[in-house]
Amino acid sequence: MSIKKSFVKAARPAAFAALAVAVVAALGTPQTAHASAFQLKENSAKALGRSFAGSATAGGDASVVVNNPAAMTMLTGTVFQADVTAINFSTKFSGTGTDAFGRPLGGGNGGDGGTTIPVPAFFLSTQVNDRTHIGIAFSAPFGFKTNYNPGWVGRYHGLKSDFQSLDATLSASYDLTDNFSIGASVIAQHTKAELTSAINYNGVAAGLIQQAVAGGVLPAAAAPTYLSTINTVVPPGSDGEARIKGDDWGYGWQVGAFWKLTDSDRLALDYHSKISHTLEGNARFTMPSNVSALLGSPMVAPLLAGAGGVPFTNTTGTAPFTTPAFVNLSYWHQAQKYGFGADATWTKWSVFKELRVNYANPAQPASVETFDWENTLFVSVGGEYYVNDKLTLRGGVAVDGTPTSQAHRDPRVPDGTRRWVSVGLGYKPTQKLDLNVGYAHIFVSDAHVNNLSPTGDRLVGNFSDKGNLLAFSAAYHF
Repeated sequence: MSIKKSFVKAARPAAFAALAVAVVAALGTPQTAHASAFQLKENSAKALGRSFAGSATAGGDASVVVNNPAAMTMLTGTVFQADVTAINFSTKFSGTGTDAFGRPLGGGNGGDGGTTIPVPAFFLSTQVNDRTHIGIAFSAPFGFKTNYNPGWVGRYHGLKSDFQSLDATLSASYDLTDNFSIGASVIAQHTKAELTSAINYNGVAAGLIQQAVAGGVLPAAAAPTYLSTINTVVPPGSDGEARIKGDDWGYGWQVGAFWKLTDSDRLALDYHSKISHTLEGNARFTMPSNVSALLGSPMVAPLLAGAGGVPFTNTTGTAPFTTPAFVNLSYWHQAQKYGFGADATWTKWSVFKELRVNYANPAQPASVETFDWENTLFVSVGGEYYVNDKLTLRGGVAVDGTPTSQAHRDPRVPDGTRRWVSVGLGYKPTQKLDLNVGYAHIFVSDAHVNNLSPTGDRLVGNFSDKGNLLAFSAAYHF
């Protein structure tokens, strides 16, 4: 037997073992709902037409049950309101992908990863007496959905992402004086997520060998032999898929204040608490037959048993996750034929510093991925013109910052600074019924990405994004 053949034979079990250990790392940090801001303001067709300027102060909008409970003071009697917003989001990638060794990855650009989703909201407000209001609401304050073509160049960074938070809110307000009101809410929030990504089994093993050489564990001269063995047993393109699903209930609160500064001017301030979750669910994995055969082989199976079990087997897991706190300041000036206002919302995205995932399978250790998001500011101005007692025209503009940076941005929700332009129309066919429609186009700055996956695959390029929002609402005054 030649020296080369002897070395290869000796190296093969070690390479198999390297792959067995490395596959643990491939899902150690799943691609999750964290790459971009996913806050949804779309709970009112009327406010959308003004880019949400005066969201808590313009009046006649039952969405204040969730936007600022103190502002329910402007509603008389009992009001039921239903809103639905169609969110159309488009994102297209241009760039390249490489594996841990810098080898180009095949695949297309993923197509249009965006989608169209409906976001409903329901509100009920009732006036208990001259000073007290109570209200209930169901809304969706956070969410996103993207889906890229299988086999695209960024498949190891993300395929499908579906995340949403649904709130049930109970609110109350009290008029301390004729000009000043306070309000508070308790919130039950259900959050769920489903995330999929491809697994680069070849890249996992190759990357681990590279690390072993860099750390002095493996002689540099032996690396080509190990890599050759890996490329023979698990060649490039030996991909699997990971699917993570989880959900949880969390609870929060908000407080608000509403001032009638003059007969024409109003000001409102609202604080919405963060809501902490521990998402619990399942992790499901697939792998090609060559990888499955390798992990079950007599050579590798005993090594895995000694290491605590077989990686990439279906298991359960948990992940702490927090939706951020935010503060809203709203102003409105009311005249006989027109009204105008402004809104500013500060969101504490800095709470999102990392994601820690804990798996029940001991062969898949807990992992941590760093995000270091920054706090953001949303600012809007807008107004209304009253054509007559039945018809209202609306318009507005807004700027919405992104908490992400190039270093921590991935394809799940590629985000950049957003600029809104909105228009709206209100029609009042009777004294008891209000109908509203709002439309906004969102211009998004190019989202530059230079993202490294847990398996060492790098995605470099730009996402070109845009969005369209179309909302309808009906409100009935009892």
